[in-house]
Amino acid sequence: MLDILSSFYLWIKALHIMSVISWMAGLLYLPRIFVYHAEQIQNGVEDTSVFVVMERKLFHFIMAKAMIATWIFGILLVLTPGIVDFSSFWFYVKLVCVIAMTGYHEWLGKRQDDFEGGTNKLTSKTFRMLNEIPAVLMILIVIMVVVKPF
Repeated sequence: MLDILSSFYLWIKALHIMSVISWMAGLLYLPRIFVYHAEQIQNGVEDTSVFVVMERKLFHFIMAKAMIATWIFGILLVLTPGIVDFSSFWFYVKLVCVIAMTGYHEWLGKRQDDFEGGTNKLTSKTFRMLNEIPAVLMILIVIMVVVKPF
């Protein structure tokens, strides 16, 4: 059964990379929208509904689907015979980083709900700082997969 994955390895890998790119774009862009949204609220702008629509659509229609696709194609890659050496430490570091990225994604979803419900308490400065998290995780993940230092 798993041998069939070897026949489709390059297709699965390509779809995984496309999914990761889409997910990362959202993970890097949504907090930037939050920065501008929080600034508008801090400046006393009452109607920020355009931000709510942008945030909701980005999170639910792009990021959530891209994250699910990333996980599905990633799991298929892991299950492909000969791709992952489970005795190597790099794989586990990558896995922890991907789980952390997923946690960050879910945290962003809760912040999107906060903005939509008018209950956001975080400042634009906070969102600027937290926007670095996915970039750091992405760097670690790429190094683990490409360089395999451990």
